[in-house]
Amino acid sequence: MKIAYSHLVKHIKENPSIEMISDKLFQLGHEHETHDGIFDMEFTPNRGDCLSIKGLLRDLAVFYSVDLSQDIYSENLDQLLLNFENLSENICTHISFLKIEIENIPKEYTGSLNSYFSDLCLNKNNFYTDVSNYLSYETGQPTHCYDSEKVKGKIVLHEIDGDEEFETLLGKKIMLTGNNAVFSLDNNVISLAGVMGGKSTSCTSDTKTAIIECAYFQPEAVIGKSVKYDIHSDSSHKFERGVDPLCQENVLRRFIKIVSEHANIKDVSMISYKYKKNLVHRIPVDVNKISKIIGAHINKQDYLKYLLKLGFHVEEDFIEVPSFRSDIYTHNDLAEEVARVIGYDNILKSEINIPCNQTPFDNNIENKLRYFLLDHGFYEVINSPFVKHDLANSIKVDNPLDTNRQFLRTNIYNSLVDNLLYNEKRQKDSIKLFEISDIYSSSDGIHKKRILSIIASGKVGLNYRDFSKNIDKEYLARIFQEILPNYSLDFNELPRDLLNTKIKNKIISLEIAIDNLPIDLSYKEKSRPPHKYNQYNPISEKPSSYKDLSFSINDYSKATKLQDLLLNYENDIIKHVYVFDYFFNEKKEEIKIGFRFIFQSKKTTLTAGEIDVVYNEVVEKSLSIKGLSIPGLQSN
Repeated sequence: MKIAYSHLVKHIKENPSIEMISDKLFQLGHEHETHDGIFDMEFTPNRGDCLSIKGLLRDLAVFYSVDLSQDIYSENLDQLLLNFENLSENICTHISFLKIEIENIPKEYTGSLNSYFSDLCLNKNNFYTDVSNYLSYETGQPTHCYDSEKVKGKIVLHEIDGDEEFETLLGKKIMLTGNNAVFSLDNNVISLAGVMGGKSTSCTSDTKTAIIECAYFQPEAVIGKSVKYDIHSDSSHKFERGVDPLCQENVLRRFIKIVSEHANIKDVSMISYKYKKNLVHRIPVDVNKISKIIGAHINKQDYLKYLLKLGFHVEEDFIEVPSFRSDIYTHNDLAEEVARVIGYDNILKSEINIPCNQTPFDNNIENKLRYFLLDHGFYEVINSPFVKHDLANSIKVDNPLDTNRQFLRTNIYNSLVDNLLYNEKRQKDSIKLFEISDIYSSSDGIHKKRILSIIASGKVGLNYRDFSKNIDKEYLARIFQEILPNYSLDFNELPRDLLNTKIKNKIISLEIAIDNLPIDLSYKEKSRPPHKYNQYNPISEKPSSYKDLSFSINDYSKATKLQDLLLNYENDIIKHVYVFDYFFNEKKEEIKIGFRFIFQSKKTTLTAGEIDVVYNEVVEKSLSIKGLSIPGLQSN
């Protein structure tokens, strides 16, 4: 998000330089770059309140004398008569609507509205949408504008679960799938809640009467929608991080004020709906606990002074969290606020001693297991230990950076299932994965356990010996006999009923504690670290295609030459080559060998013609080797 220095500094009495404000923003944890008088901001996921001029000023108020007042429309407002029904009160707990009619549409903007477009070099849309965009920049609260003439009937906020086409206000047609919160008019979707409105009810340059929606949506209902449908918007960026549910009347009165500075208002009315009482979160004042958390002494007077300047309230030895700070829950969160104000660089370092009563795990056992699995075609994965699943014995993180990562995982299995489905959707024929990591539980105290977890599905291997064999319990039990000959392992077949997949291959898993395995594992690894490491290549989201080539070889010595040519064949659209069939006819001294070519582009969906060009090149170069032929195609 880009914020103009001039838009911030005009509210600060001390008139600090851009360099001074930049230093303070970094101290407060707001990473950014500066260029041509503009702050290019980056924010952590739980600080939606700072995605605005007002939000940054509230933070900077701990260092400067800041004027947070805004000119708003102060006259009484008639109640808007609106045919509206909210069927998703759990998702949208507060919502307000403003209807406003003007006599004339302004040709030019003045004041802050004009500065917003000129200083940030932004394109204008239409008057009401421009005011809406500016207010989001100024206050942090998104609003959405409907052309009143296009809204005839009942507006319903509800959840749909299924496929439904929706055309955004930018004219992009998308297919909504799964569960989505939407606004509908006469059973037609007119807005994807918290993300983007629709074209059918959008304002234009001729709109004189508009209905302005100002809402609070639970972040969980919005998160991931913009990415899923590739319709990124400023609104979704803010709603995903949490907005202030109690700011709506002030924001809409500010909207009226800006409109009144540019046009004559003929009529204006407003209505607000509150479906849930906003409970004030209160945390006891405990300065000793705060000092212990940050590792530095702080007195009570300074502690409360910092919080008051940041917008907190103190009453009867309790700290009341303001409605715009949805990220504050515990003393740990308050300690972080104090540390930001003091400055982490200004807190003296001190040594800490963390006792560890657990026996360290044996790296030798893990390495034996790791190399054994790598030698048998498994891939090691490393997943985040933080998950969204709240199970019976889960340990909750006090201040998670992501609401989808609030708990320490109690198993590795769920993460590996996600990995497997990800690979299956990308048309992987053989998937064999493992992870060695810690899991945590809170039954009768906090416990940590080192676990080996594996998951496998599809073909045993992509070679001529294993291509026709599928992974099952017997296959895994057989290979593990090599390293654990006298040990019985409990392999499980996972049901696919609850998984979002149409693939029918068996999924076999194993999860076992490292401590339960014998310490005298005997295995001589074959794998070796590579001489050089490949650079990361992004995984293509485009569909892949495959073609097979089967050869007849009369001269056995030519088999190795053919494999060297094809298995190392390089082309931008050849993703993978492997042997899928092999037969040696001893009587005829003839080899039958089949190669499968996987074609995929990183940029576009390949056409049959593009694949054939490369395929024909492969055929031509293969047939240049004497002593082989392609049955049914050509022979040498």
